[in-house]
Amino acid sequence: MPEPTPESPTGYGVIQGYLRTLGSGPGVYRMLDAQARVLYVGKARNLRARVSNYSRPGNSPRIEKMIAATASMMFLTTRTETEALLLEQNLIKQLKPKYNVLLRDDKSFPNILVAKDHPFAQIKKHRGARKQKGSYFGPFASAGAVNRTLNQLQKAFLLRNCSDAMFSSRTRPCLQHQIKRCTAPCTGEISEADYAASVRDAERFLSGRSTKVQEELAEQMMQASDAMEFERAAALRDRIKALTQVQSSQGINPRGVAEADVIALHLDGGQACVQVFFIRANQNWGNQDFYPRVDADNSAAEVMQAFIGQFYGSKEPPRQLILSDAIEDTALMEAALAEKAARKVEILVPQRGEKSELVSGALRNARESLARRMAESATQTKLLRGVAEAFGLDGPPTRIEVYDNSHIQGAHAVGGMIVAGPEGFMKNAYRKFNIKGEDLTPGDDFGMMKEVLHRRFSRLQKEDPDREKGQWPDLLLIDGGAGQVSAVAQIMAEHGVQDIPMVGVAKGVDRDHGKEEFHRIGERVFALQHNDPVLYYIQRLRDEAHRFAIGTHRAKRAKSVGVTPLDEIAGVGAGRKRALLRHFGSAKAVSRADLLDLKAVDGISAALAEKIYDFFHGQD
Repeated sequence: MPEPTPESPTGYGVIQGYLRTLGSGPGVYRMLDAQARVLYVGKARNLRARVSNYSRPGNSPRIEKMIAATASMMFLTTRTETEALLLEQNLIKQLKPKYNVLLRDDKSFPNILVAKDHPFAQIKKHRGARKQKGSYFGPFASAGAVNRTLNQLQKAFLLRNCSDAMFSSRTRPCLQHQIKRCTAPCTGEISEADYAASVRDAERFLSGRSTKVQEELAEQMMQASDAMEFERAAALRDRIKALTQVQSSQGINPRGVAEADVIALHLDGGQACVQVFFIRANQNWGNQDFYPRVDADNSAAEVMQAFIGQFYGSKEPPRQLILSDAIEDTALMEAALAEKAARKVEILVPQRGEKSELVSGALRNARESLARRMAESATQTKLLRGVAEAFGLDGPPTRIEVYDNSHIQGAHAVGGMIVAGPEGFMKNAYRKFNIKGEDLTPGDDFGMMKEVLHRRFSRLQKEDPDREKGQWPDLLLIDGGAGQVSAVAQIMAEHGVQDIPMVGVAKGVDRDHGKEEFHRIGERVFALQHNDPVLYYIQRLRDEAHRFAIGTHRAKRAKSVGVTPLDEIAGVGAGRKRALLRHFGSAKAVSRADLLDLKAVDGISAALAEKIYDFFHGQD
């Protein structure tokens, strides 16, 4: 296909030209504008019939506008319509076309993992691929929902949550045992068989057999009481209470729905909210709201179909999807999800009964969430207009980037970038920068800021040179005064970027909160009124950047605590490192050990012992 140019024809004539060569099989089509940007991705059972719909007037205003901008099309044929649907959703997530319904917040959800790669299983939060050996339970709607459940499960089943390294290093029970959150298997306070029984009870509870577990614990409590073992009876009572609290915190626990996602959609004023409730093992494991990008003329069926296709693109679907609105092609979506999950997936739109009540609850949440979001959006729009007025911008900014650094006397230095726009904080756009400059003086904030901005704009110019992907900021806020602003201006000039306004936010008189001064290149320093809402907004942005940079710095510092010279030796992984530290007590002691002592460590071969010895004694 020839490269389109700005002078290329667009519209119905272009689309009609493709009909002569299209077949009637299934496939995926892309509509592109004169700059070869993808406007829309769609799938079809019959490509020729589907594309012919675009070749004549009579479509919605949104589609007519898209057709008018279409300068070329691309096609991929597939063996089946199911394959076309899966390919369509992958392309939409990858290309983010302007005219498609788009799920903007496609994050992973946490699970509870009962890890089985140790004789005494560990219970913990898990996110990501299920590679570790063990039993997984989820998804939960949020980290908070997992943490609350884990907290109560520890009270109920007394399972360890410590790492294997900490487990192997204990010589006496830790605080978790003292506050009755763990049976201390690390020091032999419980047998392996009894601990395994507690693990099985926890798994049964998480699998939905909670009533049976509570009945057995109640029977054990009565037996202990009859035997006048009152301390044991009290402990069992506390465990039953903890399980009851887990169930009460979950809210509605449907009896007739074992495993499903309840998905409700509310549309209002060209905006949409999709509420998803996660039901697993007849328990409500939380809910999450999503705000897909839609147009005013998108139907509920179209939005729901697009959401389901994109939402489950990277997630395993449950056995049932319970929807508030029917989708465009239920059978096709069921087939695609079943192919992904390697088992049957059922899509329902209930009209009565318990499932309908679940949908009503989710729909109410979707309606209330969208109302709150629209109110917040109106406030945010007003604030952004105020920012534009305060800093003399051409219009309200749609992307504000705020930068801050964090370090302790130059150590573990990091830079943080947070992003805000019309919808509030854009957390998926946040970035951290590990300061790498070896020639920087420790604590040189100007140098650190220069490095961060140099790396940021070098990447922008490489990945989005034409500023078409919405990644370029309309305003830069820098934590600091005239010096930081001057340093940033120098970097921007080096990159040939001098059309982006920048403002330094400095603590004012007595470095008090509320007396901030604002610095701009070539302008006088000024301040806003103490009670100006724009001032509060700028403070929130700066505080969020500071929080993010501090958190990133602390994580880097904490990670470095466990780093030793042993990490630099090829062949010494986590297991051998633990064995060496357990044998010698410290990395310094390992560095002083002779060759015979190194060979005596379990898991350290003669060749590896020589490599370790040579590493510390400077021999090649």
